[in-house]
Amino acid sequence: MKRSAVLLSAALPLLLAACQPVVSPLMATLYMDVKGPLTATEATSATKQGRACAQNILGLVATGDASIDTAARAGGIKQIVSVDFESNHILGIVGNFCTIVKGN
Repeated sequence: MKRSAVLLSAALPLLLAACQPVVSPLMATLYMDVKGPLTATEATSATKQGRACAQNILGLVATGDASIDTAARAGGIKQIVSVDFESNHILGIVGNFCTIVKGN
């Protein structure tokens, strides 16, 4: 009985992580904090930045608006130069995904 409890305790983070997906080019079970590109234009300089995020709890509840449009409006951006993302999660319990828009 004790052995089963120990095995279940060890496997619990792995089981929870599978319930909480977040967009990322890499996946991790215990902790993930990844940044990456989504798209870019030919323009090279950006003077403003906007951010929009969505959250996920246990893969059961997801809220937020991480759209490019919302991020651009948050930064007062009319001309988009690049779009990046940040995603993270801890033990598959809480996850965040943010869209970062840079432009003018």
